[in-house]
Amino acid sequence: MSQIIAVTAGKGGTGKSTTSANVATGLATLGHKTLLVELDFGLRCLDIMLGIKDKVKHDIGEYLEGKIDILTATTNVERVPNLSLVCATRNPFIDINAEKIMAVCEEMREHFEYIIMDTAGIGSSVFKVIKAADLILMVTTPDTVCVRDGAILSDFLYVKNCINQRLIINKVSPRFKEEDILYDLDEVMDSVGIPLIGVVPEDVNIKICGAKGEALPSSSGGYKAYSAIAKRIDGQDVPLTVSID
Repeated sequence: MSQIIAVTAGKGGTGKSTTSANVATGLATLGHKTLLVELDFGLRCLDIMLGIKDKVKHDIGEYLEGKIDILTATTNVERVPNLSLVCATRNPFIDINAEKIMAVCEEMREHFEYIIMDTAGIGSSVFKVIKAADLILMVTTPDTVCVRDGAILSDFLYVKNCINQRLIINKVSPRFKEEDILYDLDEVMDSVGIPLIGVVPEDVNIKICGAKGEALPSSSGGYKAYSAIAKRIDGQDVPLTVSID
């Protein structure tokens, strides 16, 4: 049975799309056919991060307008076997039709083992999409604003019976304990109130490789962290965190 995963955040700038791209890459690297669906309409970026900006011919907007089927809107990621992407539309005025997005997920269950939705915003349509997911990954950074907003969104999702949430703490500096404006990791978990699935260190490779559309070096902290998260999603018994140094 395939699994639908929604990646969300209470605030912009947490690294939600980067997390979506790298967790999807991790699952595909484990040998699972994985589909990444980008729902940040008007602000797409995953084609750049995955190195296929010149390969994308169609997007989800054309599907929502009834011009093409969803398989036509799907582009293979050449550098990652088993990974495909459905790009967001460049048109910011196309509505996210929750029913059609959920229909996409159900149709794609026949072709993919994991379907990861990179969600955007907190409108009613987005909530409907998130509610359809089997697993929700909440991405935050260990600063006060992101933690508070993540907690607010998480509480709302729990009220809507979205209980299968897991927390990813992103951009953790090796000096986070010395920076008074930041929470420590235990406080982040307690404040947001979601079980932890992984910690991603601050890693310059994540920014550089994302901008260039290149794979993370396997020796980098970012690669190790995302790989561990993918393995935990896949049911493997691996440590919750990687060292932050």
